[in-house]
Amino acid sequence: MAARDWRAGELRLLALALVIAVSAVTSVGFLADRIRGALVRDAGQLLGADLVIQSDTPPSAAQRDRARELGLEVSGTIQFPSMAGAGSGDDARSQLAALKAVEPGYPLRGGVRVALDPAGPDTPAGGIPEHGTAWVDPQLLGLLQARVGDELQLGDKRFRIARLITIEPDRGMNFINIAPRVMIRADDLPGTGLVAFGSRITYRLLVAGRPEAVRQYAGWAAANLERGQRIDTLDSGRPEMRQTIDRAQRFLSLVALLAALIAAVAVALAARRFTLRHLDGVAVMRCLGATQRRVSQLFAAEFLILALAASAAGSVIGYAAHEALIAALGDLITTELPRATALPALQGFLAGVWLLLGFALPPLAQLRHVPPVRVLRRDTGMPQARTALGYGVGAFGFALLLLWFAQDLLLGAMIAGGFFGGFLVFAGAGWFGVRLLEPVRRWQRGSVALRFALAGVVRRRGATVAQVCALAVGLMALLLLSITRTDLVDGWRRAAPPDAPNRFLINIQPDQRDAVRQALRQAGLEQVELYPMIRGRLIAINDRPVGPADYEDTRAKRLVDREFNLSYMDELPGHNRLAGGRWLHPDAAEVSMEEGIAQTLGIHVGDMLRYDIAGNQIDVRVAGLRKVDWDSMKVNFFAIMSPSVMAGMPQSWITSLHVPDDRAGAIGDLVRRFPNLTVFDTGAILRQVQAVLDQVVAAVQFLFLFTLAAGCLVLYAALASTRDERVREAGLLRALGATRQQLSAAQWLELSAVGALAGLLAAAGASVVAALLAHFVFDFGWQPKLWVWVAGLAAGMLCAMAGGWMGLRGVLTQPPLATLREA
Repeated sequence: MAARDWRAGELRLLALALVIAVSAVTSVGFLADRIRGALVRDAGQLLGADLVIQSDTPPSAAQRDRARELGLEVSGTIQFPSMAGAGSGDDARSQLAALKAVEPGYPLRGGVRVALDPAGPDTPAGGIPEHGTAWVDPQLLGLLQARVGDELQLGDKRFRIARLITIEPDRGMNFINIAPRVMIRADDLPGTGLVAFGSRITYRLLVAGRPEAVRQYAGWAAANLERGQRIDTLDSGRPEMRQTIDRAQRFLSLVALLAALIAAVAVALAARRFTLRHLDGVAVMRCLGATQRRVSQLFAAEFLILALAASAAGSVIGYAAHEALIAALGDLITTELPRATALPALQGFLAGVWLLLGFALPPLAQLRHVPPVRVLRRDTGMPQARTALGYGVGAFGFALLLLWFAQDLLLGAMIAGGFFGGFLVFAGAGWFGVRLLEPVRRWQRGSVALRFALAGVVRRRGATVAQVCALAVGLMALLLLSITRTDLVDGWRRAAPPDAPNRFLINIQPDQRDAVRQALRQAGLEQVELYPMIRGRLIAINDRPVGPADYEDTRAKRLVDREFNLSYMDELPGHNRLAGGRWLHPDAAEVSMEEGIAQTLGIHVGDMLRYDIAGNQIDVRVAGLRKVDWDSMKVNFFAIMSPSVMAGMPQSWITSLHVPDDRAGAIGDLVRRFPNLTVFDTGAILRQVQAVLDQVVAAVQFLFLFTLAAGCLVLYAALASTRDERVREAGLLRALGATRQQLSAAQWLELSAVGALAGLLAAAGASVVAALLAHFVFDFGWQPKLWVWVAGLAAGMLCAMAGGWMGLRGVLTQPPLATLREA
């Protein structure tokens, strides 16, 4: 039966819809899987490894041995602040530096880049410093008035300055990294005599390798951490990239979800067309003695064969398509993509089988109820079997597939709920709109084509509502991608604009504040905001003492075990926004907490907090919570207090500013004038962030275009579902005297009306879902967009007319006599 239906062309539309659906899902899935892997891997360069164990004591031999047993690469670093000196005698100069001793193999992810001259080009380092040499930040040369080739004194040993560090992949914004970097070999460190009892040293064990082995090692290490140790991953170790990568992964998941949704609509409509075309055949089978059970078994087996074959073909085509697409991308993807996993193929295969069985079996189940009398009475239509339960089961199973694709419960639930809810709203709106047209079609003063169009819409009420829903859901998916893609790219661009701060200036004393601000203005750096910074430790919440033992979360333990950077100010910083409660009253004893740390420590609006600041204990009430944009590279604080509480506390000042390359010398002059100041150059971090963002943006732009094309192909299958009914109707009307021109105009008017309604509904649905995604998933500020409504209306009409032209060609060319003979 499957072979006969294939030769007769009955299965081709359904098979085409299914193959396109699985191809779209798998090709997007393969590409998204590889890009997601590359993003995580390349972002891992910002750690210098896939996983880092950080501690204040040397890592144990067992931790290194276990990593090697799992086939992982291992390296390590030792970091601490130390004085670096240059010159001799009366010309001797010294400067606090962040000393870093590295082992062979460092870094395991990414690469150090070095230069011979501050203004010269940089090149990959290709290893670590040679024995007796040091690599330093260019800033250190200016502070010590030294040059490449000069000697640098570190403790008891002198090193030759061999290279200047331009990019250091795992450089974070920790205390020891605020000073200029000096990098030497780990086996040169003992000769300096700098490592002694009580030295403030940070040891980092770097681990990298296959993702499965890294996950296995992470589980083992978490269960065997020693005192003072912690595990750093991309999420915990580099918060400035966490939000960017999370958003990218969610968008890639969203692309696959929407491709699957469009596929579900097309398969359901194609299955309905298949069912309508088999009514006569099933009636003959019933006359020849076929039972309802036998009919169900035959078609279920036929559809299972089709599902397996089409899903396998779609998976193969999807893999080939994604390889071709990667080749077509060319220079847009500037990194080598990892191999694809088998997960997208499995997801596509299961999606294809479930789509066909879940959305095709309900209308197919109606065939078992076809009465034998249809052989004699062709006016007997589709039997009204109870298919709601079947569609409900299919929709529930498909929702579970969406959650699996998303790998994010909130994202999957919002997409599934939004689209299934939207489908019900679209169906209701379509039905109500058709009812409103019933009185209009009786208006005799309109053109014949308009009356034919309105009559066709009203007469095919069920088909019209299905058509509107199919177009609206498909367009809603494409509009939602357009909105999200635009917000996503704009959000990334805003997070790292060309004028983002690239210097942090800290340790400004209160009596130096005005002089530093004036010096910066004289250097042409006008937009400078200075913030007070005070060190304090949280010791009690609501009069209950707190310490590391009160929390199970490792991050919470670390936070309460160290001092916070606190500040005070009259107004909410422009790059922060309220997430709960209110802003501070300047004269009250209040604090505004960052919402992330408040959640980690279990702090709520209204709680009373006690801080220890240089031996002084102060009590403040939580007035509100703030949302902080940590990847903005601006100055941010966990806790901001009222000025009346903090103004008299011991404090220094901090600022972040953007220094163009042609004014970099002004910062060196400022440090020479105020030697106590420390400058932290974040330009290298910004370059790394921007490089990752460029790859993410290219991937998002391309995946959007590909899903748009896939959606248009699947919409064609949906629009062709009413072809047979239109052929019969056109033949009868021509037999009654209607001209081809009148029927053609009526067809275009009908398609335009259906497309316009579907486009407006899609714009409304996409706007609602986009607002929810922006707030709850992607964390964007969202504003209504007029272009969505204009694009929805235009796209709906164009898609309906284009799909109608492709799917309904030849409807008006069939001779009326042939139609009457088939009736």
